[in-house]
Amino acid sequence: MIDPKGRFVGRVWRRDLNGPSIVALRGERIVDITSKRVPTMRDLLELLSPAEYMETAAGQDLGSFNTEQVQGEISLLAPFDLQAIKACGVTFASSMIERLIEERAVGSPSDAARIRGTISGILGGSLRSLKAGSPEAAEIKRALIKEGVWSQHLEVGIGPDAEVFTKSQVMSSVGHGG
Repeated sequence: MIDPKGRFVGRVWRRDLNGPSIVALRGERIVDITSKRVPTMRDLLELLSPAEYMETAAGQDLGSFNTEQVQGEISLLAPFDLQAIKACGVTFASSMIERLIEERAVGSPSDAARIRGTISGILGGSLRSLKAGSPEAAEIKRALIKEGVWSQHLEVGIGPDAEVFTKSQVMSSVGHGG
């Protein structure tokens, strides 16, 4: 059963056209909404109101989402085409510290031990209770900068903003069964 409250759009490979199409799910129906205005998913997502377009654009009904016939005529593609795939998140405190140590020690076990000791002294215990972006986190950041052990890895873990990073380049993802 498809969630009637959701808005679903995707990309399919149409065997009859030997190429990709942009589709919208309207109820149980798959509708090809590819047009000169929207030849790619990127073009759809850059519209002022992509949701309105996908709901109202004229298109070709490709059939019911749940039929064997449609599944034989189309294949699901990754929803991304001409966009790099981005993600957001924060780094776990323990891996954040280890990344910093690796970055600074450059393979030297004695430097790693010294840096680990410096950081532990500044942190004074566990990072589990430290809230990213808090006044306490800002104080730790100032202390680490003063000791010369600040890194962008720490900014992601205890700074006020989540990291936005590229997960995959343009045209590098595959669809279901790909």
